[in-house]
Amino acid sequence: MRKIIHCDADCFFAAIEMRDDPSLRHRPIAVGGSSDRRGVISTCNYEARRYGVRSAMASAYAKRLCPDLLIVPHRMDAYREASLQMRHVFYDFSERVEPLSLDEAYLDVTDSEHCQGSATRIAEAIRERVHDALGITISAGVAPNKFLAKVASDWRKPDGLYVVPPTQVDEFVRALPVERVPGVGRATAQKLSQMGVATCGDLQAFDVFELSERFGAFGVRLHHLCHGRDERAVTVSRRRKSLSVEHTFAQDLPDLEHCLGQLPGLLQSLALRLRRVDGDYRVVKRFVKLKFEDFTSTTLERAGTDVNQAAYRALCEEAFVRGDRPVRLLGVGVRFVDLREDQAFYQLDLFS
Repeated sequence: MRKIIHCDADCFFAAIEMRDDPSLRHRPIAVGGSSDRRGVISTCNYEARRYGVRSAMASAYAKRLCPDLLIVPHRMDAYREASLQMRHVFYDFSERVEPLSLDEAYLDVTDSEHCQGSATRIAEAIRERVHDALGITISAGVAPNKFLAKVASDWRKPDGLYVVPPTQVDEFVRALPVERVPGVGRATAQKLSQMGVATCGDLQAFDVFELSERFGAFGVRLHHLCHGRDERAVTVSRRRKSLSVEHTFAQDLPDLEHCLGQLPGLLQSLALRLRRVDGDYRVVKRFVKLKFEDFTSTTLERAGTDVNQAAYRALCEEAFVRGDRPVRLLGVGVRFVDLREDQAFYQLDLFS
Protein backbone atom coordinates (compact mmCIF):
# COMPACT_ATOMS: atom_id res chain seq x y z
CA MET A 1 0.00 0.00 0.00
CA ARG A 2 1.53 3.29 -1.11
CA LYS A 3 1.58 6.48 0.94
CA ILE A 4 1.22 9.43 -1.44
CA ILE A 5 1.16 13.14 -0.58
CA HIS A 6 0.01 15.80 -3.02
CA CYS A 7 1.20 19.31 -2.10
CA ASP A 8 -0.34 22.36 -3.75
CA ALA A 9 0.56 25.97 -2.91
CA ASP A 10 -2.44 28.22 -2.28
CA CYS A 11 -2.90 30.89 -5.02
CA PHE A 12 0.86 30.64 -5.55
CA PHE A 13 1.74 33.67 -7.70
CA ALA A 14 -0.65 35.91 -5.73
CA ALA A 15 0.70 34.54 -2.43
CA ILE A 16 4.25 35.51 -3.40
CA GLU A 17 3.09 39.01 -4.34
CA MET A 18 1.27 39.45 -1.00
CA ARG A 19 4.25 38.10 0.90
CA ASP A 20 6.63 40.56 -0.76
CA ASP A 21 4.21 43.50 -0.50
CA PRO A 22 2.08 43.18 2.66
CA SER A 23 -0.04 46.17 1.57
CA LEU A 24 -1.67 43.84 -0.99
CA ARG A 25 -3.11 41.59 1.70
CA HIS A 26 -6.84 41.69 2.42
CA ARG A 27 -7.66 43.24 -0.94
CA PRO A 28 -8.60 41.49 -4.20
CA ILE A 29 -5.53 41.02 -6.38
CA ALA A 30 -4.62 38.92 -9.41
CA VAL A 31 -1.46 38.18 -11.33
CA GLY A 32 -1.80 38.43 -15.09
CA GLY A 33 -1.86 40.61 -18.15
CA SER A 34 -3.27 44.12 -18.39
CA SER A 35 -7.02 44.43 -18.91
CA ASP A 36 -6.54 47.02 -21.68
CA ARG A 37 -4.23 44.70 -23.65
CA ARG A 38 -6.41 41.60 -23.81
CA GLY A 39 -4.54 40.10 -20.88
CA VAL A 40 -5.48 36.92 -19.03
CA ILE A 41 -5.53 36.14 -15.30
CA SER A 42 -2.91 33.58 -14.24
CA THR A 43 -4.07 33.34 -10.63
CA CYS A 44 -5.81 35.42 -8.00
CA ASN A 45 -6.15 35.49 -4.24
CA TYR A 46 -9.20 34.28 -2.36
CA GLU A 47 -10.57 37.80 -1.86
CA ALA A 48 -10.81 38.10 -5.67
CA ARG A 49 -12.35 34.64 -6.01
CA ARG A 50 -15.30 35.74 -3.88
CA TYR A 51 -16.26 37.99 -6.81
CA GLY A 52 -16.05 35.11 -9.28
CA VAL A 53 -12.57 35.91 -10.61
CA ARG A 54 -10.75 32.77 -11.78
CA SER A 55 -7.53 31.78 -13.53
CA ALA A 56 -7.58 31.77 -17.35
CA MET A 57 -10.27 34.47 -17.28
CA ALA A 58 -9.87 37.55 -19.46
CA SER A 59 -8.53 40.41 -17.35
CA ALA A 60 -11.13 42.83 -18.74
CA TYR A 61 -13.95 40.50 -17.67
CA ALA A 62 -12.34 40.02 -14.25
CA LYS A 63 -12.31 43.80 -13.77
CA ARG A 64 -16.02 43.95 -14.59
CA LEU A 65 -16.71 41.29 -11.94
CA CYS A 66 -14.51 43.07 -9.41
CA PRO A 67 -13.92 46.77 -10.24
CA ASP A 68 -11.46 47.10 -7.33
CA LEU A 69 -9.33 44.19 -8.58
CA LEU A 70 -5.62 45.05 -8.72
CA ILE A 71 -3.83 43.13 -11.48
CA VAL A 72 -0.07 42.94 -11.02
CA PRO A 73 2.41 41.73 -13.68
CA HIS A 74 4.22 38.42 -13.45
CA ARG A 75 7.57 38.13 -11.66
CA MET A 76 8.62 34.68 -12.86
CA ASP A 77 12.08 34.84 -11.28
CA ALA A 78 10.51 35.25 -7.83
CA TYR A 79 8.07 32.41 -8.47
CA ARG A 80 10.80 30.07 -9.70
CA GLU A 81 12.97 30.84 -6.68
CA ALA A 82 10.08 30.08 -4.30
CA SER A 83 9.27 26.90 -6.24
CA LEU A 84 12.87 25.71 -5.91
CA GLN A 85 12.79 26.40 -2.16
CA MET A 86 9.62 24.31 -1.85
CA ARG A 87 11.21 21.42 -3.72
CA HIS A 88 14.22 21.50 -1.41
CA VAL A 89 11.78 20.98 1.46
CA PHE A 90 10.07 18.10 -0.38
CA TYR A 91 13.39 16.37 -1.05
CA ASP A 92 14.26 16.54 2.63
CA PHE A 93 11.38 14.11 3.26
CA SER A 94 11.52 11.87 0.18
CA GLU A 95 13.69 11.15 -2.84
CA ARG A 96 10.56 10.27 -4.80
CA VAL A 97 9.20 13.67 -5.80
CA GLU A 98 7.22 14.35 -8.99
CA PRO A 99 6.84 18.09 -9.66
CA LEU A 100 3.72 18.87 -11.70
CA SER A 101 4.23 22.63 -11.99
CA LEU A 102 5.91 25.43 -10.09
CA ASP A 103 3.44 25.15 -7.24
CA GLU A 104 2.52 21.48 -6.85
CA ALA A 105 4.09 18.04 -6.59
CA TYR A 106 3.48 14.43 -5.63
CA LEU A 107 5.63 12.76 -2.98
CA ASP A 108 5.85 9.02 -2.39
CA VAL A 109 6.68 8.62 1.31
CA THR A 110 5.93 4.90 1.51
CA ASP A 111 9.44 4.06 2.67
CA SER A 112 10.23 7.34 4.44
CA GLU A 113 11.64 7.05 7.94
CA HIS A 114 10.66 10.62 8.85
CA CYS A 115 7.99 11.15 11.53
CA GLN A 116 8.02 7.42 12.37
CA GLY A 117 6.79 6.71 8.86
CA SER A 118 3.49 8.59 9.31
CA ALA A 119 2.46 10.18 6.02
CA THR A 120 0.04 12.49 7.85
CA ARG A 121 2.75 13.81 10.16
CA ILE A 122 5.14 14.19 7.22
CA ALA A 123 2.53 16.30 5.40
CA GLU A 124 2.08 18.43 8.52
CA ALA A 125 5.84 18.90 8.82
CA ILE A 126 6.16 19.86 5.16
CA ARG A 127 3.39 22.45 5.45
CA GLU A 128 5.04 23.94 8.53
CA ARG A 129 8.48 24.01 6.90
CA VAL A 130 7.19 25.72 3.75
CA HIS A 131 5.32 28.32 5.80
CA ASP A 132 8.38 29.06 7.94
CA ALA A 133 10.82 29.15 5.02
CA LEU A 134 8.72 30.91 2.36
CA GLY A 135 6.00 32.74 4.26
CA ILE A 136 3.21 31.14 2.18
CA THR A 137 0.75 28.31 2.80
CA ILE A 138 0.30 25.02 1.00
CA SER A 139 -2.54 22.52 1.12
CA ALA A 140 -1.86 18.80 1.16
CA GLY A 141 -3.72 15.57 0.56
CA VAL A 142 -2.63 12.16 1.87
CA ALA A 143 -3.97 8.96 0.32
CA PRO A 144 -2.98 5.51 -1.00
CA ASN A 145 -2.71 6.75 -4.62
CA LYS A 146 -2.13 9.86 -6.73
CA PHE A 147 -5.74 10.36 -7.78
CA LEU A 148 -7.09 10.44 -4.24
CA ALA A 149 -4.17 12.49 -2.91
CA LYS A 150 -4.78 15.20 -5.51
CA VAL A 151 -8.50 15.29 -4.78
CA ALA A 152 -7.78 15.42 -1.04
CA SER A 153 -5.35 18.35 -1.33
CA ASP A 154 -8.19 20.46 -2.73
CA TRP A 155 -10.69 19.35 -0.08
CA ARG A 156 -9.82 21.88 2.61
CA LYS A 157 -8.14 24.69 0.68
CA PRO A 158 -6.69 27.09 1.54
CA ASP A 159 -4.07 26.09 4.10
CA GLY A 160 -5.65 22.68 4.67
CA LEU A 161 -4.75 19.04 5.12
CA TYR A 162 -7.05 16.14 4.32
CA VAL A 163 -6.28 12.44 4.77
CA VAL A 164 -8.00 9.52 3.03
CA PRO A 165 -6.97 6.38 4.97
CA PRO A 166 -7.05 3.05 3.08
CA THR A 167 -9.98 1.89 5.21
CA GLN A 168 -12.08 4.90 4.11
CA VAL A 169 -11.32 4.89 0.36
CA ASP A 170 -14.59 3.19 -0.66
CA GLU A 171 -16.74 5.52 1.43
CA PHE A 172 -14.87 8.63 0.27
CA VAL A 173 -15.04 7.72 -3.42
CA ARG A 174 -18.74 6.78 -3.43
CA ALA A 175 -19.69 10.29 -2.27
CA LEU A 176 -17.21 12.08 -4.54
CA PRO A 177 -18.85 14.34 -7.18
CA VAL A 178 -17.77 13.29 -10.67
CA GLU A 179 -16.70 16.88 -11.40
CA ARG A 180 -13.83 16.27 -8.96
CA VAL A 181 -12.42 13.46 -11.11
CA PRO A 182 -9.38 14.65 -13.14
CA GLY A 183 -10.25 14.73 -16.83
CA VAL A 184 -13.96 15.30 -16.29
CA GLY A 185 -14.56 18.70 -17.85
CA ARG A 186 -17.76 20.55 -18.56
CA ALA A 187 -18.73 18.44 -21.59
CA THR A 188 -18.04 15.10 -19.89
CA ALA A 189 -19.84 16.21 -16.72
CA GLN A 190 -22.88 17.19 -18.80
CA LYS A 191 -22.87 13.83 -20.56
CA LEU A 192 -22.62 12.02 -17.21
CA SER A 193 -25.45 14.12 -15.83
CA GLN A 194 -27.64 13.01 -18.74
CA MET A 195 -26.85 9.44 -17.68
CA GLY A 196 -28.09 10.23 -14.16
CA VAL A 197 -24.57 10.26 -12.75
CA ALA A 198 -23.69 12.84 -10.10
CA THR A 199 -21.22 10.94 -7.92
CA CYS A 200 -18.61 8.24 -8.34
CA GLY A 201 -21.02 5.97 -6.50
CA ASP A 202 -23.53 6.53 -9.32
CA LEU A 203 -20.83 5.82 -11.87
CA GLN A 204 -19.98 2.49 -10.23
CA ALA A 205 -23.29 1.13 -11.56
CA PHE A 206 -21.83 1.12 -15.08
CA ASP A 207 -19.35 -1.57 -16.08
CA VAL A 208 -16.12 -0.89 -17.94
CA PHE A 209 -17.59 -1.94 -21.31
CA GLU A 210 -20.49 0.51 -21.10
CA LEU A 211 -18.16 3.36 -20.16
CA SER A 212 -15.75 2.46 -22.95
CA GLU A 213 -18.58 2.58 -25.49
CA ARG A 214 -19.65 6.02 -24.28
CA PHE A 215 -16.26 7.63 -23.57
CA GLY A 216 -13.69 5.62 -25.50
CA ALA A 217 -10.31 5.09 -23.83
CA PHE A 218 -11.20 7.57 -21.10
CA GLY A 219 -14.07 5.30 -20.12
CA VAL A 220 -11.61 2.68 -18.86
CA ARG A 221 -9.87 5.26 -16.71
CA LEU A 222 -13.22 6.55 -15.44
CA HIS A 223 -14.10 3.02 -14.36
CA HIS A 224 -10.86 2.68 -12.39
CA LEU A 225 -11.07 6.10 -10.76
CA CYS A 226 -14.72 5.82 -9.72
CA HIS A 227 -13.65 2.76 -7.69
CA GLY A 228 -10.70 4.66 -6.19
CA ARG A 229 -8.08 2.71 -8.17
CA ASP A 230 -4.98 4.42 -9.56
CA GLU A 231 -1.81 2.39 -10.09
CA ARG A 232 0.34 5.24 -11.43
CA ALA A 233 3.68 5.50 -9.65
CA VAL A 234 5.23 8.79 -8.59
CA THR A 235 7.58 9.52 -11.48
CA VAL A 236 10.90 11.00 -10.42
CA SER A 237 11.73 13.45 -13.18
CA ARG A 238 15.00 14.60 -11.68
CA ARG A 239 17.24 13.92 -8.75
CA ARG A 240 17.95 16.30 -5.91
CA LYS A 241 20.54 19.05 -6.33
CA SER A 242 20.95 20.00 -2.69
CA LEU A 243 20.26 19.01 0.90
CA SER A 244 19.72 21.45 3.74
CA VAL A 245 18.63 21.77 7.36
CA GLU A 246 17.12 24.99 8.64
CA HIS A 247 15.30 26.25 11.71
CA THR A 248 13.00 29.20 12.34
CA PHE A 249 13.46 30.40 15.91
CA ALA A 250 10.62 31.37 18.24
CA GLN A 251 12.75 34.35 19.28
CA ASP A 252 15.18 36.04 16.90
CA LEU A 253 18.88 35.33 17.43
CA PRO A 254 20.16 38.78 18.50
CA ASP A 255 23.74 38.64 17.20
CA LEU A 256 26.42 36.65 15.40
CA GLU A 257 27.57 34.75 18.49
CA HIS A 258 24.09 33.33 19.03
CA CYS A 259 24.00 32.27 15.35
CA LEU A 260 27.35 30.51 15.66
CA GLY A 261 26.09 28.77 18.77
CA GLN A 262 23.28 27.16 16.76
CA LEU A 263 25.59 25.80 14.05
CA PRO A 264 26.77 22.55 15.76
CA GLY A 265 23.22 21.23 16.18
CA LEU A 266 22.25 22.10 12.62
CA LEU A 267 25.43 20.55 11.21
CA GLN A 268 24.87 17.37 13.19
CA SER A 269 21.38 17.06 11.67
CA LEU A 270 22.80 17.75 8.21
CA ALA A 271 25.47 15.05 8.65
CA LEU A 272 22.83 12.51 9.72
CA ARG A 273 20.75 13.23 6.63
CA LEU A 274 23.79 12.98 4.39
CA ARG A 275 24.38 9.44 5.60
CA ARG A 276 21.10 8.41 3.98
CA VAL A 277 22.05 9.88 0.58
CA ASP A 278 23.21 7.27 -1.90
CA GLY A 279 26.72 7.13 -3.31
CA ASP A 280 25.78 8.52 -6.71
CA TYR A 281 25.84 12.04 -5.29
CA ARG A 282 29.01 14.09 -4.80
CA VAL A 283 29.02 17.11 -2.48
CA VAL A 284 30.60 20.06 -4.28
CA LYS A 285 29.52 23.14 -2.28
CA ARG A 286 28.60 24.20 1.23
CA PHE A 287 26.11 26.99 1.92
CA VAL A 288 24.58 28.97 4.78
CA LYS A 289 21.23 30.74 4.67
CA LEU A 290 20.08 33.52 7.01
CA LYS A 291 16.69 35.21 7.16
CA PHE A 292 16.76 38.42 9.18
CA GLU A 293 14.06 39.98 11.39
CA ASP A 294 12.79 42.09 8.49
CA PHE A 295 12.31 38.91 6.38
CA THR A 296 15.18 39.75 4.02
CA SER A 297 17.37 36.73 3.44
CA THR A 298 20.81 35.90 2.12
CA THR A 299 22.54 32.70 1.05
CA LEU A 300 26.32 32.35 0.86
CA GLU A 301 28.08 29.33 -0.64
CA ARG A 302 31.61 28.13 -1.31
CA ALA A 303 33.19 25.08 -2.89
CA GLY A 304 33.70 22.21 -0.46
CA THR A 305 33.19 18.47 -0.21
CA ASP A 306 32.34 17.82 3.44
CA VAL A 307 30.47 19.16 6.49
CA ASN A 308 33.32 21.12 8.01
CA GLN A 309 32.35 23.18 11.06
CA ALA A 310 35.12 25.77 10.61
CA ALA A 311 34.08 26.36 7.00
CA TYR A 312 30.43 26.85 7.98
CA ARG A 313 31.42 29.27 10.76
CA ALA A 314 33.29 31.37 8.20
CA LEU A 315 30.28 31.32 5.86
CA CYS A 316 27.94 32.32 8.68
CA GLU A 317 30.18 35.20 9.77
CA GLU A 318 30.36 36.57 6.24
CA ALA A 319 26.63 36.13 5.60
CA PHE A 320 25.66 37.81 8.88
CA VAL A 321 27.54 40.99 7.92
CA ARG A 322 25.22 41.39 4.91
CA GLY A 323 22.25 42.08 7.20
CA ASP A 324 23.85 42.79 10.59
CA ARG A 325 20.55 42.46 12.45
CA PRO A 326 18.71 39.77 14.46
CA VAL A 327 18.16 36.46 12.64
CA ARG A 328 14.84 34.60 12.59
CA LEU A 329 15.92 31.63 10.43
CA LEU A 330 19.27 29.89 10.08
CA GLY A 331 20.02 27.10 7.63
CA VAL A 332 23.01 25.04 6.48
CA GLY A 333 23.30 22.82 3.44
CA VAL A 334 25.28 21.30 0.61
CA ARG A 335 25.01 21.29 -3.18
CA PHE A 336 25.40 18.05 -5.14
CA VAL A 337 26.29 16.81 -8.57
CA ASP A 338 24.63 13.58 -9.64
CA LEU A 339 27.28 11.14 -10.86
CA ARG A 340 24.60 9.25 -12.79
CA GLU A 341 24.17 12.22 -15.12
CA ASP A 342 26.31 12.32 -18.25
CA GLN A 343 27.46 15.90 -17.64
CA ALA A 344 28.35 15.56 -13.96
CA PHE A 345 31.45 17.74 -14.08
CA TYR A 346 32.64 19.31 -10.85
CA GLN A 347 35.63 21.16 -9.42
CA LEU A 348 38.09 19.07 -7.42
CA ASP A 349 39.62 20.41 -4.21
CA LEU A 350 43.22 21.45 -4.85
CA PHE A 351 44.58 20.14 -1.54
CA SER A 352 42.30 17.15 -0.84
